[in-house]
Parts: sequence; structure tokens; C-alpha cells
Amino acid sequence: MQERKGVITFKGGPLTLIGPEVKTGDKAPNFKVLNNGLGEVTLDNFKGKTLILSVAPSLDTPVCSLQTQRFNKEAANLPSSVEVLTITADLPFAQARFCGAENIKIQTLSDHRDMNFGDAYGTHIKELRLEARALFVVGKDGKIKHAEYVKEVTTHPDYDKALAAAKADA
Repeated sequence: MQERKGVITFKGGPLTLIGPEVKTGDKAPNFKVLNNGLGEVTLDNFKGKTLILSVAPSLDTPVCSLQTQRFNKEAANLPSSVEVLTITADLPFAQARFCGAENIKIQTLSDHRDMNFGDAYGTHIKELRLEARALFVVGKDGKIKHAEYVKEVTTHPDYDKALAAAKADA
């Protein structure tokens, strides 16, 4: 599996990402993750939809929590053909608890089982076994319309660029 050293940092310290760099124009890699009921979910479950894949290390941290809350709020203003998915390495049970406590309606998906999403999208942080902070927009045609790997894990992504790409594809 490909390793990309120093692509991102955590509090200034360099980290290694496992997996390829996914770029705008690429065919979106398939993935297998778990929903909060432990059911398997793949990219194929969303054929014909525009997807915002909001990737975060852990919902139990401030920036990840705010990122998820922001997309939960934005989802109400998006066309019905756009779906927002939050993907973390948190256990599905922890995701369900967070969503209940924060009134989150968007779907949260867990990559905890085998980091399949992280390995496919190049967001698997080797040193922490967590996801890197990233945003991807997958178009209805199955191609990446926007890709952002956030350089410093503790900072926010560019929400507006991802939302604009999703709306343009809707």
C-alpha cells in the first residue's frame, strides 16, 4: 500500500497517509464502511447521487464536531440529489451517541473495522489509525468533483468550495 509521508501534520508534527492521493477528475474509489446499525455501506449504495464525503479523525474532538454540525446544517439547504456522509474511524456506537446528543441527521459512517475507506481515499493516518481531515465531492457520474486534504489536522476544511462543487453537480 502506498505511503505518503509529511503530507499532513498534527500540531505541526508530520504524519504519514496510507493510500493514494485522490484528485479531481479521478473515478471515485469504492469503499466499505459500517453504518450505525453495523450494516455494510459502499459507494454503490449512492449511485445517481452527488455525495459530499466529510472525512474527520473523531467526532469527539472540537473541530470534527463542528465540521459535522456545519454539514448537518448545510444539508437542509442542498438539493435532494445531494447527500452528505461523515466518515470517521470512530466506532458506530460512538457515532450514534454523538448524533443523538447533537441532533445530527446526516449519515455517519465508520471506517473502524478495517480502514477500507482511508486506504482507498488516502486518508488513513498510519501513526494514529484515524482518518485525516478531508473533503471529497463525488459527482453523479462517479467522478471526483472536489478533493481537499487538510494540511493541518486541527484546522477546518474549505466548506464553501465543497458545497459549491456539490451544488454545481446536483
